[in-house]
Amino acid sequence: MKTVAIKRFDGGLPLPEYKTKGAVAFDLYARKDVVIKAGEVGYVPLNVAVECPKGYFFVLAARSSTHKRGIMPVNGIGIGDEDFCGDDDEWKLAALNFTKKTVKIERGARIAQGMYVKFERAKWKEVKKMKAKTRGGIGSTGGHRGK
Repeated sequence: MKTVAIKRFDGGLPLPEYKTKGAVAFDLYARKDVVIKAGEVGYVPLNVAVECPKGYFFVLAARSSTHKRGIMPVNGIGIGDEDFCGDDDEWKLAALNFTKKTVKIERGARIAQGMYVKFERAKWKEVKKMKAKTRGGIGSTGGHRGK
C-alpha cells in the first residue's frame, strides 16, 4: 500500500476512505452545497488535493449511486496526471444535471470515487499497416456495430 500526501480544504469532512475490505476506489465528499440547474453542468468541489505516486495516475469516477441524484460526470471519468498535486489543485466533479429539475448536492454527500492506477508510457512506432486482422469495428462481437 502506498502512502500519499493529501490536503483537505475543509477539515470538518472526513478523509476519503475505502468503505469495504474489497473496495478498489475510495469515496470523495462534496465540500459545499452545489445547486445545478436542469440540463446544466455544475462543479462539485471534492475537498481534496492529492499527491499521485510516481508511475500512477488518479481516476475520478461517479459512485454507482451518483446517477440516482440526477447527475453524472460530464466527461465520463477524470484523469489526474502525476503533476496535478499542487496546494490549490482541489479535485472537482464536473456534473451534468440530466433531469428537468434543479438538483442540489449537499455538503458531505459521497458523490464521487477515486482510485490510483499504475501506468506505463508508450513510445510510438509508426507503421503503414497493422499486423492484426481487422475485427470489424466497435461492437463487432455483438450488439450495435458502430462504424
